[in-house]
Amino acid sequence: MLIRQENEKDFSAVYIVVQNAFASAAHSDGNEQDLVVALRSSKAFVPELSLVAEQDGRIIGHILFTKAKVGSDTVLVLAPLSVLPAYQKQGVGSALIREGHRIAKAAGYGYSLVLGSEHYYPRFGYIPAEEWGIEVPEGIPAVNFMAIRLREDAKPIRGSVTYPEEFGL
Repeated sequence: MLIRQENEKDFSAVYIVVQNAFASAAHSDGNEQDLVVALRSSKAFVPELSLVAEQDGRIIGHILFTKAKVGSDTVLVLAPLSVLPAYQKQGVGSALIREGHRIAKAAGYGYSLVLGSEHYYPRFGYIPAEEWGIEVPEGIPAVNFMAIRLREDAKPIRGSVTYPEEFGL
């Protein structure tokens, strides 16, 4: 399996991967693939943090980190993470997260936020965002709103989150 930066030729395959990955997800609004399209053309987009997992020339997974704010500090938001159903539970998502974290850390980003499974993301170091001083957005369960400190030298952050407008939050 190869993890690499997404390029324009991948867009249609990524759309299908995201759509299929969330088709039977319990907490999906069915628009995750359209969110990816919208985020690509936003000011929050970080091209080097839009990654694909490729196996035998086929895209089987995708991850996207975009910029957001906690107070006045720039952070990343991991959303969405998508793996084709036939390849789930085989380490594809884990590989995408680890490579995304490595690139983000090298680029100087201090924190990443995620709204997701409290059973899945803690294995990568995500903890409830409140523990970092990040306010939980209204209507979001605190247990599912998590953050990770990517760099030991990241300064403490505190405040509310301002998501890119494409998230509709």
